[in-house]
Amino acid sequence: MARKEESERLGLPAQNRSLERGMEILRAFRPGAGLLGNSELADRTGLSPATVSRLTQTLVRCGMLDHDPRERAYRLAAPLLSLGQAMRAGSPLLQIAAPLMRSTAEELRINVGLAIRDRDEMVYLESVRYNRKVSLRNVVAGLRVPIELTSLGRAYLAAIDREERESIVSHIRDRRSGEWDALAAEIRQAVSDVKSRGYCTASWQPEVVALATPLLFAHHPVHVLNVSIAGREAMADVESRLHRPLLKLAEAIIRKVDGNA
Repeated sequence: MARKEESERLGLPAQNRSLERGMEILRAFRPGAGLLGNSELADRTGLSPATVSRLTQTLVRCGMLDHDPRERAYRLAAPLLSLGQAMRAGSPLLQIAAPLMRSTAEELRINVGLAIRDRDEMVYLESVRYNRKVSLRNVVAGLRVPIELTSLGRAYLAAIDREERESIVSHIRDRRSGEWDALAAEIRQAVSDVKSRGYCTASWQPEVVALATPLLFAHHPVHVLNVSIAGREAMADVESRLHRPLLKLAEAIIRKVDGNA
């Protein structure tokens, strides 16, 4: 998110603005950014350097950040890992979905993932990998992928109402103005495919084809389920072979989750 957009968002009324801003500091850490100094955190969050300095000191005292005095920078601390593990272990939805996902992945020797939206990205909640051919990413729980490029993200956009979709898309358009016309056409096609067939396809990594479908629950936010394989099989062939197992798995997860609500 651009600094201006972030500053505007953080200026909105909140129950506890300090807490919200502290969360922005933690969100600034992504894979590949092991150490961040106050100036880098200010750039990433849109917060003032003085505010960042106060927040990082507080987060160190709370045990959420570790301070490296030699580098004059911060890294995420171990307790955050335990919070993620607690979230996964305490999710009744994941407890139901994960065994079903593993069964399908093992039977068909494919990859199966479950994700949810966080701003303009999708975050994997579960990832079962049984197809381990050439791939540029190690897809694990917690990995973030862009909404606009992936079958996960496009299926999510198809499942939400038009106003919310346009709000998300407007942020993405600002970041990808040079390539937006092609991306917008692909997103429109994916939304149409989900509405007419129940799923969409995408191949945003070399030799990886993914299909995704939204999961609409009675008492949970929209999740998205995907299946993928890595290899040189044509997209049309992958789609023909995997769309039925994807939709069958999605139906089974929704039925069991809603039945246990």
